[in-house]
Amino acid sequence: MRLAFNTWVYSSFPIWVPSYPLDETIRRLARIGYDAIEIGAAAPHAYPDYLDAAARAEIRSLLADNGIAVSSMLPAPGGGPGFNVASPLEAERRNAVDQYKKVATLCSDLGGEILLYVAGWQVFGTQQEQAWDWCRAALREVAHHAAGLGVTVAVEPTSADSNLVESCDGALRMMRETEAPNVKVMFDTYHCLYRNEVPTDYVYAMGADLAHVHLADINRGAPGDGRVDYAGLVAALRDVGYDGYLAMEIGFDRRAVEPDNIARRAYDYMKPLVTGVGR
Repeated sequence: MRLAFNTWVYSSFPIWVPSYPLDETIRRLARIGYDAIEIGAAAPHAYPDYLDAAARAEIRSLLADNGIAVSSMLPAPGGGPGFNVASPLEAERRNAVDQYKKVATLCSDLGGEILLYVAGWQVFGTQQEQAWDWCRAALREVAHHAAGLGVTVAVEPTSADSNLVESCDGALRMMRETEAPNVKVMFDTYHCLYRNEVPTDYVYAMGADLAHVHLADINRGAPGDGRVDYAGLVAALRDVGYDGYLAMEIGFDRRAVEPDNIARRAYDYMKPLVTGVGR
């Protein structure tokens, strides 16, 4: 298992400040010791339309120079364009699928192999099964595009933020119904806590289909700040043979945070657990 850090807390999404350019963020996370960076597809970091071929090559070179990989990428849902794959607006659904395809391509261009899929949300007046069908159709199209790039699409249950795919069972159902070999599942400990569920239960339920993991404690705090048993979580991941990334998705929902501090504390807490030294 390797440690990655999500860029939201260094970016302008969804809180505008603090905000740092992607090159500065890469250097800081590499200095702390992270194996990889999880890049959110939002300005000023990696909004696909803002990065031409030369800019992508420059980022990839910077990553190599700093000895840090791209673990994964994810879109920036919500906001003005929405990017809701379950929207009652056909134009928004189309735009969301197109954005996912662009992010998948960018992920591949930067050397990443995992695209996170936030399954949208049911809007008032839309029947749940209809929203589900739209979401599944979008995922099939995104997965087909991603397969040609060698990218795996990981469905994330997001109970704290959405109302469609919001549980372990929901993510697994969406994966199965999509019927695409490059569609897998992931989970975020923060969303487990929202449902008052135990993260290790997700590990055993997802098993071999688990492709990625987000770590965050109560209030998007760093591991060790709340109530998750991270030693038990790492042990469960070893039990199922998980050898992917543990990506910290923390601190980004408020201005009152110092990104380097929370990134370093998370790394210092988790590194002994994944290496089996210390804790």
